[in-house]
Amino acid sequence: MKFGKEFVSQMVQEWQQAYMDYNFLKKLLKDVWNFRHRNASTSASDLMTPKGTLKRRLSLYRAFSGLTGYHNSLRSSLGKNNEDEVILVSAAQQPEDHDSEGSYQTMFLMSSEEGGEYELVFFRRLDDEFNKVLKFYKAKLNEVKSEADELSKQMDALIALRIKVDNPLMQLNGAYKSTNGRAPPPDSVVHSNNVGKQAMSHMDAIQEVEMGSEGISEDQMRTGGRESKSNHQRMRDKSNLNVAEGFAFPELEVLDHVRVNVEPETPVSTLKNVFVSSKSDLSFSKEELKKAEDKIKQAFVQFHQKLRLLKSYCFLNLLAFSKIMKKYDKITSRSASKTYLEMVDNSYLGNSDEITRLTERVEATIIKHFANGNHREGMRLLRPQPYRERHSVTFFLGLFSGCSIALVAAIIVSIHARNLLNSKERGRYMENIFPLYSLFGYIVLHMVLFAVNMYLWRCFRVNYPFIFGFKEFVGYREVLLLASGLSVLTLAAVLSNLDMEMDSGTKSYRTITELVPLGLVTVVLFILFCPFNTIYRSSRFFLIQCSWRCLCAPLYKVSLPDFFLADQLTSQIQAFRSLEFYVCYYGWGDFKRRSNRCQESQVYQIFYIIIAVVPFWARFLQCLRRWLEEGDPVQVLNGLKYFSTIVAVVMRTIYDLRRGTFWKIMAAASSGVTTIGSAYWDIVMDWGLLRRNSKNPWLRDKLLISNKKIYFAAIVINILLRLVWMQLVLDLQEAPFLHRKALVAVVACLEILRRGIWNFFRLENEHLNNVGKYRAFKSVPLPFYHDGEKNR
Repeated sequence: MKFGKEFVSQMVQEWQQAYMDYNFLKKLLKDVWNFRHRNASTSASDLMTPKGTLKRRLSLYRAFSGLTGYHNSLRSSLGKNNEDEVILVSAAQQPEDHDSEGSYQTMFLMSSEEGGEYELVFFRRLDDEFNKVLKFYKAKLNEVKSEADELSKQMDALIALRIKVDNPLMQLNGAYKSTNGRAPPPDSVVHSNNVGKQAMSHMDAIQEVEMGSEGISEDQMRTGGRESKSNHQRMRDKSNLNVAEGFAFPELEVLDHVRVNVEPETPVSTLKNVFVSSKSDLSFSKEELKKAEDKIKQAFVQFHQKLRLLKSYCFLNLLAFSKIMKKYDKITSRSASKTYLEMVDNSYLGNSDEITRLTERVEATIIKHFANGNHREGMRLLRPQPYRERHSVTFFLGLFSGCSIALVAAIIVSIHARNLLNSKERGRYMENIFPLYSLFGYIVLHMVLFAVNMYLWRCFRVNYPFIFGFKEFVGYREVLLLASGLSVLTLAAVLSNLDMEMDSGTKSYRTITELVPLGLVTVVLFILFCPFNTIYRSSRFFLIQCSWRCLCAPLYKVSLPDFFLADQLTSQIQAFRSLEFYVCYYGWGDFKRRSNRCQESQVYQIFYIIIAVVPFWARFLQCLRRWLEEGDPVQVLNGLKYFSTIVAVVMRTIYDLRRGTFWKIMAAASSGVTTIGSAYWDIVMDWGLLRRNSKNPWLRDKLLISNKKIYFAAIVINILLRLVWMQLVLDLQEAPFLHRKALVAVVACLEILRRGIWNFFRLENEHLNNVGKYRAFKSVPLPFYHDGEKNR
């Protein structure tokens, strides 16, 4: 693989604008090469001998380098400073900050030569790229240092809380003393092995200052190598709690100035936050200590990942500058790379080792404080295993896909061979059995489209695992495997349940075949809620957790996976109604004779409306929660959009159940307003398109797909599929050779298809927003809040 492709593949995608523009510099070098190639051709034609004689190569006129090397070295040493010097690199000092390193400027000494203007443009752009990289690196390093200071304060509070909660007994000069400085009673000394055994083993892992055993000091962790200490550190240096030989305790007085951050992330904490402040006093309980440890551990893992990516950013850019300068030397036959790369190595980008020292300190902290000294366990926390594609997934995906195709062919042959389309029982089958199996069709279609989205996001380098916050990465192959496996079960069940004739003796259908759909739902629900570590348990639980948070809106803090899933559920209204039909059909219907009176039940009709409203209502409440937390008025407008959709769904459902001119007018009006508003919001707000003054007219400034026609086609398709929503109001209930239930299923599938298209462009817009803000990490809430600090 060429370096240019490798360089792009190794980038942090959210920081891609801050990397050196390697491809553009290559284009500038291509201009230099083209000019030199044309000039060399002209010179060669001038040196051609008369017709009929041999043409001599230009190498015959090259200067002789000598046989021993002494002649060449002597000549080069005499004229090195004057002849071989190509560039001079200097650092321009910033007047406002004399301590900081200024920007770099390169003076090209050969600009008077023919074609020198091309090389001058190259070095000017090279300086711009280097200064851009250097500025970004410094800014990120300063952010990292600030985070290191805050994490150090958090660790001080955590260790003090551990000591306060565990109250370990330590031996000093042959006598036991507690951490509060008072001698314990004699009975506690006698039973110290039992009382303090667990605490002592725990304290071995929380030593903060080890005498002579660590080369990296605590101050380096706090300041990232800076010599100055914060006021908090000076207080710790004055501490007199050196109670044991080998380590020292932190000041317990730090707990007097610390409170617990109570984030309203759960229903209980949300309700409490309405009446009580979000900052509460410490209770010194085991549960409080465990929550604080988990949050700080998560913060350290995230911080370590940031350090790794920042180190990778530095290394890749250094390598890119080296590559581009060597390419310049090769094209121009000059020796400018040595001078320029010496400047790069001596700059802050190439000479700073603060990231390395911070990384080592973070790893030591995790191993010592959160892995009980176990190096392997600590590194496992910091560096999770990368995703590896398994051949078994590909094999079973192909197997299930082939079986699905074979089952579809078998169903088609069976229908035509038995002439089931003209059977008298066709209507009964479509009214009772078809809605049961259509549920799985909606699910499989949605999974296939989401797998396609994942594949396209991967191709266009959209960092969707980071956006969704996946704890266990599941690729598109795994999603397709689950979809194909479910399709095999569904199609096999359909093939076994194609009977159209009743038993002449019992006047009913076979019980076993009629219970197949119910058994299939049971199997799917069992797999979904299975507590055992099988079939992607963490991903299943992540889905269940997000679904629960959507259902309990607005009592949970809204994150992107929550409202993204809620949007997916709004396209699965018919699937939820199929689940309701399952309950009615097998609970109160006569499934042996394929008959039911669900549509005549008042309770069924009420729940028929409620089930359709629940996803939109959850999304409406999520918008209100975000408006209250963020103060963004756009969320109010988004909430009004979902509320109008709720009104339209209710009106359409009532018209479907009761008919009448009045309900038809209400359904048409509400559906029309909702269709227009939702289509506009999809294109302008969710996709970020239709920007009139953008670089790409009527699209947006940045596009991942080079072919702009795809975006315009997506806009048109989204509007058309939104208009399909009006089919119910327009009384398009049946079509030739298509039952009403089948038509409803087709419309539901078109809505799922629209949602699949929406997914890609919605996440593309989110990714580009992250790129524009260099947002490559999620904020992790810290457990402690120090008095006098601003609320974070």
